[in-house]
Amino acid sequence: MKLGNILVAKGLVSTENINRAIEHQKTNGGRLGDSIVALGLLGKEQIDKVLDEAPQAPVSIVDAGVDPVFLLELAIKGMYTENLETASQIAEAIKLSSTIVNQLLQVAKERKLVESLASTSAGGSMAEMRMTLTRAGRDWAADAMTRGQYFGPAPVSLESYQERIQRQRVTNEHVTRQRLDEAFNGLVMTERFVNRLGPAVNSGNAILIYGPAGNGKTTVAEIVGNIFQNVIYVPYCVDIDGEIMKVFDPTVHRQVPNPPLQEGGGNLRRSRIDPRWVACYRPMVITGGELTIEMLDLKYNAVAKFYEAPLHIKALNGTFLIDDFGRQRAKPEDILNRWIVPLNSRVDYLTTHSGKSVMIPFDEIVIFSTNMHPDDLMDPAFQRRISYKLETVEPAEDLFRKVFAGFAAKSGLQLTFEFYSQVLFGIRAAKAPLAYFQPKFIVEQVLASCKFEGIKPQFTKENIDDALANLFVKKAESQMFGVKRSKDLSSIGLARAATEPKAQPAQA
Repeated sequence: MKLGNILVAKGLVSTENINRAIEHQKTNGGRLGDSIVALGLLGKEQIDKVLDEAPQAPVSIVDAGVDPVFLLELAIKGMYTENLETASQIAEAIKLSSTIVNQLLQVAKERKLVESLASTSAGGSMAEMRMTLTRAGRDWAADAMTRGQYFGPAPVSLESYQERIQRQRVTNEHVTRQRLDEAFNGLVMTERFVNRLGPAVNSGNAILIYGPAGNGKTTVAEIVGNIFQNVIYVPYCVDIDGEIMKVFDPTVHRQVPNPPLQEGGGNLRRSRIDPRWVACYRPMVITGGELTIEMLDLKYNAVAKFYEAPLHIKALNGTFLIDDFGRQRAKPEDILNRWIVPLNSRVDYLTTHSGKSVMIPFDEIVIFSTNMHPDDLMDPAFQRRISYKLETVEPAEDLFRKVFAGFAAKSGLQLTFEFYSQVLFGIRAAKAPLAYFQPKFIVEQVLASCKFEGIKPQFTKENIDDALANLFVKKAESQMFGVKRSKDLSSIGLARAATEPKAQPAQA
């Protein structure tokens, strides 16, 4: 984990400035941070603050905070399953320093689990002693694999994970009015809604966003989840009484990118930052109708014998969105009952397959998004636990026209009064309310129609009518699928049978 990458991710310096500092370091020596300070890019206090916020790398087996026998098993399993031979290879795989790995290998040698081979070729870098498993070492590794097949970054202790969650609380980051306005730039929102949303985001408490479908509830929630800028640290996995819970998930966590820094000084501070933690932006986890109660519990892999953290644990220090709330496979009251303790006491309890209960600090913004009325989903007792309730209503006509004109202009379409009136008349004729999604839907339909016809993008009476026909399904009153209604629906089948040719008798 490079100091330069973290400084760039935090927006404190640019990639160009880091490269300048690396060139300065090559010439003058010292640490990268010293060169950054010498060039006046940042103050020493800022560098120290960034390093203090990061988890500190252990310098010994004891400092790792995990059972030394487990770490020894991890190293031996790497040699057994991945054919790792050198301390640097093992260190890279389990994310511990070569110093700690050499201590583990020394213990393994004393137990006759490994033996030395020839050293690696120097090849311009320091030569390393190659190691291999003895027969006893292979037997020991095979036995360890029966207890758990996990191999990868070494876990952090449960205590350090609990402490880290508290240190990087989402409320540590202040979302200003300016940042909120920038996040919603390009979206037409009423000022009152934004005024109410800002305090809700800064509170770190649960938010309920409700209102008619198609008025931006999910969009608002996603913007809230991505508005934060701080860098947090997520462990690859956590040790729970000798068992592994995997936390870091590349499909969920946005890892701090590695800008193209020059070689040289980027790694000089590496020993100060624990590589068992991944520098990430605050996570945003979205779940919808697929959510079940079981998905909020530890998932145990009975074959590999380790746990996968549930989605809301992966969302810690970030945002967890339950979209289309009320349409999950689980009953709304069951899901709400599952959230009572975390929302009320700010802690959650996970249960292992052996029955052990594990306490995890609960720090995240939970957003419930629904097009159902809250009274139909939750009783007043639970509504009190949701501090902020924001309603998205249908847009006023002036806002609707502004949104429509904006979408049309971005797509190279000219929205005349005639075409706008045609759309408005069609929506009113369908007895449907205005909604923020409708302009985008109609513009996309018009563009698709023009592409098919091979003409330049333009509104026409016909393609607007087609778009409205796809937007609303007409309610037939006197006919059903082209057949006149009848009190006896079986007459439809009889009418069809009467028009079909009679079957001819088989020829001898």
